[in-house]
Formats: sequence, C-alpha cells, structure tokens
Amino acid sequence: MSILPRPLFTCALLAVLPLSSFAQDAAPKPIAAKLQPFVDNHVLGGAVTLVASRDRVLDLETVGYADVAAKKPMAADSLFWIASMSKPITTAAFMILVDEGKVKVDDPVEKYLPEFKGQMVVAEKDESHVLLRKPKHPILIRNIMSHTSGLPFKSAIELPTLDLFPLATRVRSYAAAPLEFEPDSKYQYSNAGINTTGRIIEVVTGKKYEDFLDEKLFKPLGMKDTTFWPNAGQIARIAKSYKANKDKSDIEETPVGQLLYPLDDHQNRFPMPAGGLFSTAADVARFGQMLLRGGELDGKRYLSEAAVKQMTSRQTPPNLKESYGFGYAVNGATFGHGGAYSTNLSVDPQLNLVLVFMVQNAGWRNDDGKKIQPAFTETAVKTFGAPHPAEPAK
Repeated sequence: MSILPRPLFTCALLAVLPLSSFAQDAAPKPIAAKLQPFVDNHVLGGAVTLVASRDRVLDLETVGYADVAAKKPMAADSLFWIASMSKPITTAAFMILVDEGKVKVDDPVEKYLPEFKGQMVVAEKDESHVLLRKPKHPILIRNIMSHTSGLPFKSAIELPTLDLFPLATRVRSYAAAPLEFEPDSKYQYSNAGINTTGRIIEVVTGKKYEDFLDEKLFKPLGMKDTTFWPNAGQIARIAKSYKANKDKSDIEETPVGQLLYPLDDHQNRFPMPAGGLFSTAADVARFGQMLLRGGELDGKRYLSEAAVKQMTSRQTPPNLKESYGFGYAVNGATFGHGGAYSTNLSVDPQLNLVLVFMVQNAGWRNDDGKKIQPAFTETAVKTFGAPHPAEPAK
C-alpha cells in the first residue's frame, strides 16, 4: 500500500474550505495537466487533488469526470468512498481517550471487551484438524491498531457486505474465533482490529462510535461532508467508481460492492471504523493538516503532540518488514493511508505538505493506472515541495 501519496476549477468552492487563505497564484494547474492524459486514454475517470501546507491550501485541482457516461465534470466538492482511510481517523479518535487517561495502548483488549477473555491461538491447522493453544499474551490495544493481533481481515458474518451488523455484533464474532497467529509475530492487515478499536471507544465513552467522531473530530474540524451515511444531496455528489472492462479495452462503472445500498439507510447499514467513511478532498485535508501541526488546528488542540508522534511512528516489531503505526502506514517521516478504491492521504512533515488524492478506481485497466498517484505526488512535490515556514503548534 502506497502512503505517498482539468481545467475546471470553481472559485466559489473556496468558501467551503475552512482553512486560512488559499494560495492566490494564478499559475496554470500543473497537476491536472499531468493527469489529463490518463483521462484521455481511458485509464482514469476523474480525480480531485489537493496540496496543503500546515497553514493553507496551496492547490486544489480537478480532472476528468465524476460520471464518465454523462460527461459530468469532476467537481472539487465531489464525495468519495475513502474506505481504509477511515482507519487513521478511528485511531486518532481513540488516541483522544489515551490523552484523557481513559485507556492505554498497552492495555489488553479484554479489559474493555470481556468476550475476548480466554481467546486461543491456532497452533496447527490442516484439512483434518486444528490445534489451539493459549497465546503468550492476550491481544493488546496496540496490536489491534497495528495489525499484529492475529485477528482476521473480517469474520464469516461480514458477507455479502461489511456494514450489515451493529459494531458490537461484529466484534463479538471476532472474539468467538481463535487468533490466526501469535500476537506480535506477524503483520496481517485486519479490518477486524480497527473495528474492535472503534468498539472500545463505545464502551469507554458510553457513546456511539459515530457520535464520538462527530463530536471530537468532524464537527470541530469542519469536516461537514465526512459521514458513514451520505444524505441525498451528498449522494448526488459521489463520484462514480470504475474498473477495467472485461477485455481491458476501457473502463466501466462499478458499484462499491462492500457496502449495502441505499447508502442513507440508517436502519440496515452500520458504521465501519475500518473502512466505511465517505469524504471530500477538503475534509481529508483538514484532518491531515491537524496531524501535520502535531494535533492542533485553528487554535484548537485535538491530540497531544506525543499522541500524534506515537500514532504516526512505526509500531510494528523490528523483525517484521511492514512499517505501520497505529492506523497509519509509515515510510520514514512520512505517514498516511490509502483506500480500497485508490484514494490516498499522505503527510510529509519534512516538506510541510499534506497530499490528498481522491479517485474511485476498483482496479486499474492497465499498468498506466499505477502511475497516476506517483505522477500526482511527483508533480505536487516538484511544484510545492520547497519547505514552507511553519508556525509553532499551539
């Protein structure tokens, strides 16, 4: 998973960005120009890209279409299913509780969720038998946030979509099965672990997970379009998602198969901490700026600098090749996360940049698709990568 990360531009949209002044350069839009050939060659439907420093949005560009068949241009306020980019948001919310002294990352999960008491680990397994044993230690909160717990990606009940059952029900299904490996011995990407983190938020606070996110992050940060249940107006702004057609000669529209429709169904759809959010480039940038500033934005502190540093630093054991923090992929000083449909957030403290890449691709048509995000990143860093003066965090 990479963590690095049209000419149409709506000036009126700047009013919806609750950031300080937008860069006033009237220079040609270099990123859209770089990505336009991918649209012309039917590899990319469309994209929204955003580059910000800690203090302002430096660039916001759109290219291609939100709906290719209808020739509907991509808009700067288009919504996207950000999928696993929900993970760093969930762990940031959890670290608020760490700052408040209500939880510790080295606490056993079973301290808050007793259904995990006595959970065993698979010692041997083949077609004819499974041998279980007691793990060396029960899974810790740090394990579920760094994908080193032994929990699976998902459980058997999370079919055909991932949002069918209340969070508490899904988490009990994870506890009912044995761990797939000894905690800390492997890295295995796990929606189950991050969903369990969200459930601990509920138990500790006595609030619904989604309400806690609204109260502590979305509303104060001005992330007005970030939600598990887009309303009718937001649904109309969701960019269509695409994949390669059968003979890989073009791209075709494809629904998000991991989610239940209609998306605004509050009765039958439930929040997924590991991957259920919809958002916009502007909203994701607000979150990224808060992280870049060490947990503070616009004079309000959300997280301590220590919490941000811990989340965004490598937490996987040194003997493992994967470098992952608590909800963040980590590459040196740079950190961030991607989503299943190719969205991406990357934060680079050394260059003082937040890079937001918003697309909806369920599978690239050819290898050129893999060049799109690197082309964005390279152009953004080349154009805006000179270190920007940084005010100290408040």
